[in-house]
Amino acid sequence: MSSLATTPFSAARQRLRISIVTETYPPEVNGVAITLEQMVNGLLDRGHHIQLIRPRQNRTDLPRRKGNLEEIPQPGMAIPFYPELRMGLPVGYRLARRWRHAAPDVVHIATEGLLGYSALCASRRLRLPVSSSFHTNFHSYSRHYGVGVLATPIAAYLCRFHNRTACTLVPTQELAEHLQSAGFTTLRVLHRGVDTRVFSPARRSPLLRERWGASPEDPVLLYVGRLAAEKNLELAIAAFEAAQQRCPAARFVLVGDGPVAATLQARYPHFIFAGLRRGEDLAEHYASADIFVFPSLTETFGNVILEAMASGLAVVAFDYAAARQHIEHNRSGLPVPYQDNQAFVAAAQSLIEQPNQRRELGKEASRAAQRWDWQRVHDQLEAIFLELAHSGSDHG
Repeated sequence: MSSLATTPFSAARQRLRISIVTETYPPEVNGVAITLEQMVNGLLDRGHHIQLIRPRQNRTDLPRRKGNLEEIPQPGMAIPFYPELRMGLPVGYRLARRWRHAAPDVVHIATEGLLGYSALCASRRLRLPVSSSFHTNFHSYSRHYGVGVLATPIAAYLCRFHNRTACTLVPTQELAEHLQSAGFTTLRVLHRGVDTRVFSPARRSPLLRERWGASPEDPVLLYVGRLAAEKNLELAIAAFEAAQQRCPAARFVLVGDGPVAATLQARYPHFIFAGLRRGEDLAEHYASADIFVFPSLTETFGNVILEAMASGLAVVAFDYAAARQHIEHNRSGLPVPYQDNQAFVAAAQSLIEQPNQRRELGKEASRAAQRWDWQRVHDQLEAIFLELAHSGSDHG
């Protein structure tokens, strides 16, 4: 496993030309898109030139340039099981032609679909330095959509894909060790951050809570994320229903959208479905709740955990990925053993019944989140790209 450079090359503060290839980007709402937007903005702030290559999101989505950012949409199509997202089509010849004319210093591939594979092949053919990120456990997701038989070949493809890049960025040491045991060889840990200027307990809104039907003392459980089978939402629902038996005034708010949204709304009309929220509106929803429940077992990280902590919520989540890295048990949250459903439900119940505990956990979580500033992450990312640009393409 490669060690992570911790400081930029100070001798020559080179302004890089970086091509970032991704199949998801805002205004799409998901953890990968949000992380990539942070990455792009951090690099732009440091004076680098970014060429963003992504699928076209609609018919009016045309190439555009703003300052040092050039966006180049490519042909795409809806992803099966994710119709609100797009995946790119093979455009290797287009990328090769563009990069022969004006070669980037580094190519970074964030997703492993057809667009990402095209970029990988074109980069290697032109001997351009190329890196990648591992963001999504697609091989785990396949089991939730009736195609579990594909899990093994998908995992093998991902391993081959990433091992053909000079380095693969992962958000936690835990994930790096897991992937290394599965045969990944070019791993480097790049942590995630959270914008504490946006996500803050100060955004708590009594008016929003009133719309939810919650008094100042009524506990509000919150889930933020995709409403989809792989998110294990039935466990969050079970935790809320068990808690509501102890405290009938409790409320459950779900922020997000996805393929099971309509089914859940029909089955649980007493829940509050807030739909997709962004920016300060999303931050207000976080801060106006009391307990954050995140039952997913398939995350590579889980940005929402950091956002909930920064917003001053007591978090209940399984002890892996972001929860393991950032939550101190019974001090800044309640991580529970992986796949222990009973412990998950019990933790949510305990926070419903103990308002002082949940307030203290939320306060400490918010204090802890102040340490996870995006600027430090962007410094590390810049150092990695500078190193790749200086070393050239020598990865076989």
